[in-house]
Amino acid sequence: MLDNTIGILGAGNIGQAVADKAVRRGHEVLIGNSRGPQTLRAVVRQLGPKAHAVTAQEAAQPDLVFLAVPFFAVPDLAGLTDWSGKIVVDTTNQFATANPWQGRYDVGDRTGSEWVAEHLAGARIVKAFNTLFAAFIAADPRHAEGRQVVFYAGDNADAKAEVAALLGEFGFAALDLGGLRAGGQLMQLDGPLNAKHFLLQDVG
Repeated sequence: MLDNTIGILGAGNIGQAVADKAVRRGHEVLIGNSRGPQTLRAVVRQLGPKAHAVTAQEAAQPDLVFLAVPFFAVPDLAGLTDWSGKIVVDTTNQFATANPWQGRYDVGDRTGSEWVAEHLAGARIVKAFNTLFAAFIAADPRHAEGRQVVFYAGDNADAKAEVAALLGEFGFAALDLGGLRAGGQLMQLDGPLNAKHFLLQDVG
């Protein structure tokens, strides 16, 4: 990574699970949400001294940022920073509201991450973690039967390589599904890999 700091936008179950993985491996984490850092004091106390409650704008500053906000909130993030060149790990799913049973956000014939890329101009988007339930992200990815698989997709090879290395550092088995179009179609809500949880047995 370009530095040791990771930004996380969103402090729900997925944001906290990613933050926990990062701080356990020595990364400084800036975690922010729409309600302000004062609402995250208990979260960062639990995560430890490498986690810092900040504004959403501050959480968007590192070179690598995880998006763990509701899908419909993504347009609100456009003005937080200059997204050009940043690696953004998109963990979102296309839910239209906070209630996942109330339908899917219409993005036309685009995948969700292609739509995210349009709103965060210049960012290098890598789709990851959205196919897993949050409990599987929070748990130890290493099992006697193998490592928890995390699928990822993106259109920038360098960004994908950096994210894959980080996922491996977290203990996951990272599997590349290609670009945001083909890979995203496999991973999105109606895709064949959504909510599928696999283990990869290490050989050798």
